[in-house]
Amino acid sequence: MKRLLTGIQPSGDLHIGNYFGSIKQMVEAQASNETFAFVANYHAMSSGNGGEKLAKLTMQTATDFLALGIDPEKSTFWIQSDVKEVLELYWVLSGFTPMGLLERAHSYKDKTAKGIAANHSLFSYPVLMAADILLYSPDIVPVGKDQIQHVEIARDIAVKFNNEYGDVLKIPEFKIQEEVATVPGTDGQKMSKSYGNTVNIFGEEKKQLKTIKKIVTENVAMEEPKEFLNCNVYNMAKLFLNENDLLSLQNRYASGGEGHGHFKLYLGEVMWDYFSEYRTKREHYLNNQGEVREILNFGAQKASAISAEMIEKIRTATGIRY
Repeated sequence: MKRLLTGIQPSGDLHIGNYFGSIKQMVEAQASNETFAFVANYHAMSSGNGGEKLAKLTMQTATDFLALGIDPEKSTFWIQSDVKEVLELYWVLSGFTPMGLLERAHSYKDKTAKGIAANHSLFSYPVLMAADILLYSPDIVPVGKDQIQHVEIARDIAVKFNNEYGDVLKIPEFKIQEEVATVPGTDGQKMSKSYGNTVNIFGEEKKQLKTIKKIVTENVAMEEPKEFLNCNVYNMAKLFLNENDLLSLQNRYASGGEGHGHFKLYLGEVMWDYFSEYRTKREHYLNNQGEVREILNFGAQKASAISAEMIEKIRTATGIRY
């Protein structure tokens, strides 16, 4: 069995980009892999989330992960801050991270360009992510396209460390599903909270449909055939459809007689039905937050057993253990 690891920041409501870009891969991987999943609340602090807001978002994200299929019996599932060794490894790895490597990080450039204040935590985000990864020695890290560079940085740091101290750190690989790697938002850009173009997984049906109706489409007469390959509505809908339903939708586009508004209504129905079971599970966990905390504590204990072993190797190799 291969070991897989993923994390997600508690930055607000989960959207379908989160699900198809990362969460779905991890849920499916549980059947045949040793999976590790954590809520990255330390990372969330670099975006200004703190105090009661961060605590609330952390529990919300954990609840949503469980509702969407993360199984604590099959996966190790925990809150990042409940395993303190990650901060020790973060500091150790900082000494093997060239400034130029961080200055080239796309995430830092993108966030500061959007007006997020530049600070050390934002700048050193890739080093903490490297610690998240290398602490648990995963074989594979499933990521979206925008996170590939962070895995590459983790690999570079691990190689530099190993060149100094021997083969202590496992060099991970990233895995990406090309067909769902970049989920389009309502404006056609990559779906992201930063762009304000998300379609959330959970929430009221009417509110969800209202968001879907905002999806940008071409202005084509009702009776005319519609082009589907570059249609934002179609490219969202295809994530939820099997082959036969997808062919049927393509024929509807090609036949004419329907406007994009009809396709938006169809997308709303398909999406609402797809997440029906998950909404039921989520309601259970929302009404039983003590159960969620027990699951997280159990996961943290499992993660800590592995992290403690790795940190002992790090301390011995670096001379911290004397």
